[in-house]
Amino acid sequence: MANDVLESVRTKYGAVADSSLSNDHAGVRAVAEAFEYTAAELASIPADANMGLSCGNPTAIASLRPGETVVDLGSGGGLDVFLASRLVGPEGKAIGIDMTEAMIARARANASAGGYTNVEFHLATIDQLPLADESVDCVISNCVINLAPDKPAVFREIARVLKPGGRLAVSDIALKSELPAEIASSMAAYVGCIAGAILIDDYRTGLLAAGFDHVEIVDSGADLNAYAKVENQSGCCSPAMETTNGLTVLAEPCCSPSGSTDKAASLHQDLADLLSKYDVNTAAASVKVYAVKAPAPRIS
Repeated sequence: MANDVLESVRTKYGAVADSSLSNDHAGVRAVAEAFEYTAAELASIPADANMGLSCGNPTAIASLRPGETVVDLGSGGGLDVFLASRLVGPEGKAIGIDMTEAMIARARANASAGGYTNVEFHLATIDQLPLADESVDCVISNCVINLAPDKPAVFREIARVLKPGGRLAVSDIALKSELPAEIASSMAAYVGCIAGAILIDDYRTGLLAAGFDHVEIVDSGADLNAYAKVENQSGCCSPAMETTNGLTVLAEPCCSPSGSTDKAASLHQDLADLLSKYDVNTAAASVKVYAVKAPAPRIS
């Protein structure tokens, strides 16, 4: 089951990586700004680094300092890696981890085009990081941990690579209450960052069990329906929009003909159909997660 989930996630995000979605599209910028990126931040990075996949701005809460090593889990096109690289400076390092080859290729192309010298990107899953023990000052992530089938393993890996006293600063989707059964069992809702989310209390408990001694999780209050703005900026066309039950959802995608086998398009449509029935904001939230790894014990 876990392998099926990972393959579905790879398929969807690989299709996004191969698309023309970028910061040049007004809808993509609107999504990023809805989740607390500033216009100045978005203008400072390569346009192709932003594909409208965020649910927050982790670099805004990470308190990154010059000389630090920071790792971004699920780095996509490199948006947060590039923002972090400027904050840690030439003596620091910003490392991106992503399991999708097309995303890694896009991020590396962005790094080359932008002239970044203190960044690197690795192809790996976030529950098996290609990093040494206690080698990282800060771990960030943006709307990705919810996609991991084994979240306790992810939390343990984060704790393993962080130095004692190191910190985690994450933007993610978490649940305020249980999801309706139809959404909870939907693969489209899983790859859409909803069905794989866990309860806020379980998120906190999982981090504490992994070795963090301070955990703070705050509901950002952002409207998750902001994602509909990306769909209106499709690279091949602009699908019609409908409003149902207070939600803005996609009508039939004009770039996916009836009977199309395009997996990315069909997943978007399935998710839109589900969201037309339920207000996801009642159960799910964009959260800011901050945690500190327990410091090394004192030797008396």
